[in-house]
Amino acid sequence: MNHSNPSTPPVTSFWRSKPGIALGMLLVIGLFYLAREHYGHIYPLLPYLILLLCPLMHLFGHHHGRH
Repeated sequence: MNHSNPSTPPVTSFWRSKPGIALGMLLVIGLFYLAREHYGHIYPLLPYLILLLCPLMHLFGHHHGRH
């Protein structure tokens, strides 16, 4: 039996709301400018950051049928 109230709207994630999307865009822009200003410090670490992306994509990228 489903006892949920049909009159209540579904709960959406903050990051999928308009303020969440705007905040995410501002964070990406801020990180871009921060990376541009400190490129000389980040450049030697770039190969390690790329290698770190592999396990992170495996952890967060696979949904296996979940929607």
